[in-house]
Amino acid sequence: MTLPPRRVRDYDEDDVRVRPGRRGSRPRTRRRPAHEDAVGGFVTAVDRGRYRVLVEEAEGGTRTVTAMRARELGRKGVVVGDRVALVGDTSGDPDTLARIVRVEPRASALRRTADDTDPFERVIVANADQLVIVTALADPEPRPRLIDRTLVAAYDTGMDPLLCLTKADLARPDELLAVYAPLGVPYVVTRRGGDLQELRGHLAGRTSVMVGHSGVGKSTLVNALVPEAERAVSQVNAVTGRGRHTSSSAIALELPGGDGWIIDTPGVRSFGLAHVEPARVVEAFDDLARGAAERCPPHCDHLQEGCGLDEWVAEGHADRARLDSLRRLLSSLEGGEME
Repeated sequence: MTLPPRRVRDYDEDDVRVRPGRRGSRPRTRRRPAHEDAVGGFVTAVDRGRYRVLVEEAEGGTRTVTAMRARELGRKGVVVGDRVALVGDTSGDPDTLARIVRVEPRASALRRTADDTDPFERVIVANADQLVIVTALADPEPRPRLIDRTLVAAYDTGMDPLLCLTKADLARPDELLAVYAPLGVPYVVTRRGGDLQELRGHLAGRTSVMVGHSGVGKSTLVNALVPEAERAVSQVNAVTGRGRHTSSSAIALELPGGDGWIIDTPGVRSFGLAHVEPARVVEAFDDLARGAAERCPPHCDHLQEGCGLDEWVAEGHADRARLDSLRRLLSSLEGGEME
């Protein structure tokens, strides 16, 4: 694995502010250490305030370092997928502990809120470029509302979505695929014990985060793709039709042969979107975004009668099914059911 180059912030005189000490001692400064000797790393797991970070060796290869978050980061969070800078003991030897002193700018950040009224967004994973939405065709039954919400999150952060339908040995995928065909979302269909070559092709050379509610077979897929992962799997409750949370935290795993990364996440039962602006979703629909810019007034939610997009579609600029799909996604931002 090749880590991104280490970024070091330069300070000038305008960055330094001197204030007197409490007892007239030498002035204190707001200058923070640049940590020019810091080494770059990739966060692969988080567990109770400790971070597992992969660091490149000078002679090639990697080593795993255990680290804690430095106080100087303040409230800035660190999540799986972050590129970070480390100081202290970065040898990776047993019982050693490094410090994370800097989080590099994120290329993407998958976020969710507890519900649609929660003002606090939570970053789940950073720097992934593909969102794999794992949904069972049966046992448990598919939940299109949750799929819609996850798609919105992908469009909002600029990640490419991939629909992964599992348990095709229990039910056919045709009906569910027809719902999402107008969106042009790529998909793969898997079955228990089946060949995963097509899925591997979609994951090759990418950093993919896998999201789905409990019991859909996400951890089973991860174990098949990365045999040494040994992720816990669970059975679906026969009464509630829901799975049990077996993965308690996100973890990044390298695919065999170094051909990409997958990030497994705990099962979700809701996906709040309080942080998402509807305009961000519309931007993901190239054939409709131009119509929204030309025909719709500012702050149009595109759900009301007389929306300019209806005229745009009637003139043949876009397909009606695409507009219907967009509106279904936008309506998921209106505080309806979470699943």
